[in-house]
Amino acid sequence: MNSPNPNSLKYRFTKGLLKALARINKHQPRSSSSSSREIQRRYRRIKTAAYASMACAVGTRRAWSRELLWKIRNQARNGGVLRRIGSTTTSTHYPMKKRSQKKPVVAGLGRVAELRKVVPGGEGMDTWSLLEETAHYMKCLTTQVKVMRTIVAIYSTT
Repeated sequence: MNSPNPNSLKYRFTKGLLKALARINKHQPRSSSSSSREIQRRYRRIKTAAYASMACAVGTRRAWSRELLWKIRNQARNGGVLRRIGSTTTSTHYPMKKRSQKKPVVAGLGRVAELRKVVPGGEGMDTWSLLEETAHYMKCLTTQVKVMRTIVAIYSTT
């Protein structure tokens, strides 16, 4: 059997994620019954750990990883409370506006705008850089899914 390459993205991500999951499990409450709130909290911790492990495995050479790490650090500094930019509160005094019909997209420019929203840090990139970062981000997300499926398969059989 071949030993894994310690320089590969998959190896670095897996190593970081397993360490983070071990830390999360160490802080698991002792009671056997988990409330809905506790399950949500653990879900957010695991999700954050997966993204942080992925961004750390890539390092700071990619804009999307720098942006993800920045967001995670700021979230931790703010006591774990995410600020939602552009969100509004709904009340009876200010009803929500109806969404307008989507306008036709001219030569794919709308698609680029959508990518800018999906890829972390994409707002400040030119189109070529955005496409490069998107390709790398997708590769890393695919690796993340494969590793997490493998972890689930291993732990579900034990």
